[in-house]
Amino acid sequence: MKSFLTILLLVCSNTFMTFAWYGHLKFKEMKWAENLGLISIILISWGIAFFEYCFQVPANRLGFKGTGGPFSLVELKVLQEVITLVVFVVFTTIFFRTESFRLNHLIGFAFLILAVYFIFKK
Repeated sequence: MKSFLTILLLVCSNTFMTFAWYGHLKFKEMKWAENLGLISIILISWGIAFFEYCFQVPANRLGFKGTGGPFSLVELKVLQEVITLVVFVVFTTIFFRTESFRLNHLIGFAFLILAVYFIFKK
């Protein structure tokens, strides 16, 4: 159960992180944000990132073996990176339809999945 909840919290965290880091690239298409300056965009992104931390910190505390969770620190980090990529691919596919994924991207993702396999291999 802790494993599932940790993963769920990491997915939520990474969703907010992806919006904070890349969502502002679509602001020019939104009437309310088309003339925002860089400082305004940074402040909005910080506001979004606050919610990332509201999920990330509990996920790490719940998931880390040192605090009673099922994952080592290395396992948590690799898990988080793979979740970040999955969330990013979904985000990009939905919001940035002009972006495309090529074979070399897919091969790179496959290697990351292999990294997860080897990190979790006992």
